[in-house]
Amino acid sequence: MEYMSFEEIVNAVNGKVILKGIYNGFNKVNSDTREIEEKDIFIALKGEKFNGNNYVKQASEKGASICIVDEVKYVESEIKNTTTIIQVENTRKALLDLAEFYRSILDLKVIGITGSVGKTSTKDLVAAALSSKFKVFKTEGNFNNEIGLPKMIFKLDNSYDIAVLEMGMNGLGEIHNMAKAARPDIAIITNVGTAHIGKLKSRENILKAKMEITDFFSEKNTLIINIDNDMLSKVTSDSYKIRKVSIKEKSNISAFNIKLMEDSVEFYIKENNRITEEKITAQVPGKHSVLNCLFAVMAGRIFNMSYDEIRRGLLNLKTTKMRLETIKGKRFTIINDSYNANPDSMIAAIDVLANLKGKKKIAILGTMNELGENSGEFHRKVGRYACEKNVDFLVALGKYTEDYKAGFESFHTSKNRGKVLTFKDYDSAVDFLLKNCLSKGDVVLVKASRSMKFEDIVSKLKESINN
Repeated sequence: MEYMSFEEIVNAVNGKVILKGIYNGFNKVNSDTREIEEKDIFIALKGEKFNGNNYVKQASEKGASICIVDEVKYVESEIKNTTTIIQVENTRKALLDLAEFYRSILDLKVIGITGSVGKTSTKDLVAAALSSKFKVFKTEGNFNNEIGLPKMIFKLDNSYDIAVLEMGMNGLGEIHNMAKAARPDIAIITNVGTAHIGKLKSRENILKAKMEITDFFSEKNTLIINIDNDMLSKVTSDSYKIRKVSIKEKSNISAFNIKLMEDSVEFYIKENNRITEEKITAQVPGKHSVLNCLFAVMAGRIFNMSYDEIRRGLLNLKTTKMRLETIKGKRFTIINDSYNANPDSMIAAIDVLANLKGKKKIAILGTMNELGENSGEFHRKVGRYACEKNVDFLVALGKYTEDYKAGFESFHTSKNRGKVLTFKDYDSAVDFLLKNCLSKGDVVLVKASRSMKFEDIVSKLKESINN
């Protein structure tokens, strides 16, 4: 981390020193006492099932130089004389405020990425494309909320040229708070779909929430949008620059002559509606990946990269686990997309399943959360799409198994003879598949919302993937 003085830290969090220790600087910012090391700053966050204020003693014992609290839950005599306690009104806000100040002293560019689908894949592609020319940091794992994003900012220093930071949300105001901390120079909105529509009630509100990423933009900033998306195609601005990508419409960067392979995509570029001879290849599956690649190309061009540099960068692609992760065995292949799910990402994953070579195509699908009163309809839509794409077995688990079944069977014809299997638990589903359905050369897609922990199904399947 770059240097921050004690006074800067106190002022950044709008705090009050309530116990002054012998201060000798700090190393890192941390909110988990299990990870605290000598001279770290401990921020005592609160959640539904925990209260970090209860662990100030442990943080001090481990050598924390500063503890930032919003409740006094410690006994002063238990605190080491090398620990200073700062009290704030709200530690979650303090975490964001301190990250905002730290960002302000960094001399690097930030690309913020949000969207209903494709944030993580786009983050991986953008970071890869830029990597041939710049030193790039990218969000690790799922650190993309109001707690995770500040932790990513604290990992930055001035050795980096560009940080690619992912921003997710569950409601209005969250991306605003993250954008305030991260102050992106460039923002990417991948699309506006139906994820979180149960809480936000309409796609208009989802668009409003995503657009918060531009709340601190000026004429120096650039927003990159996918104009194939009906909501984003209407976005305009007089106060900052907009760059557009597309596989259908005229735009700043678009794709043509698209080829979809089993585990990669290939296409040629039109730049500002002019046909070029520039071919882009990326080791990611599915038509949706073409758009994600276009965001990476657009970002590279904004940073004055040549197409050769972008191509070299894409060779460095490292994808995030559990996101359309293909695991090939001697007996069958697993597409592990168990990290999360909504209707748009389900359809994209089924497209990947349909495009992969294999004998039988099997989709193990679970609940898609936060879809509100129309949840049943969305699950039926996905079930129907699975049948349209000739899935042989739809294995349904979770709350909406009957809706998956109804949707699948609504498209049933003499040409679509797939079956729906419903189960109440993972073990019985996997056991039945292994004994009765799965054979050599088959492909299995595993996908559901995060809360269903479908990675457990993947683990069970992997035990038999080679025998």
